[in-house]
Amino acid sequence: MNRRFLMALPLAALLAACASQPVSTPVSVADTIARDPQLSTLSGLVRKAGLSDTLKAAGPYTVIAPTNDAFQAVPARTMAELSQDPARLKDVLSFHLVPARLAASEVKNASVKSSQGANLSLSKAGEFVTVEDAMVQTADIAATNGVVHKVDRVLLPPARR
Repeated sequence: MNRRFLMALPLAALLAACASQPVSTPVSVADTIARDPQLSTLSGLVRKAGLSDTLKAAGPYTVIAPTNDAFQAVPARTMAELSQDPARLKDVLSFHLVPARLAASEVKNASVKSSQGANLSLSKAGEFVTVEDAMVQTADIAATNGVVHKVDRVLLPPARR
């Protein structure tokens, strides 16, 4: 009997450890971005551009989410101009938003229309997915109203004619 007890002890300890871990419940794409430390710059810019409520709405949305490192690679002058021009900032961020749920497994070599209105070029080679010239680093982060894909570059929409 002691032998069974000793064999069950590690299992009980494992179950207790798992039970004490918080269960992550899906939240909106806005909240998903806000919870991720690698997306803190994007989260702040989303709030500044007034897109938080949009990204908390029903959706579905696909967010092409540049990481903090991607924003650091943008010239300081460009970032300063964007932070001084909320309409342009919203335009740039809307170029990273697709008004549909698009999982990485569904990507075809084609274009999709962004919320900004311009087309985004998508490519897939094996497991590698690119959006324009940005590489998807982490794909398919689930949210209640869509999906988030972390990318290594900030995308700038084409100039309007």
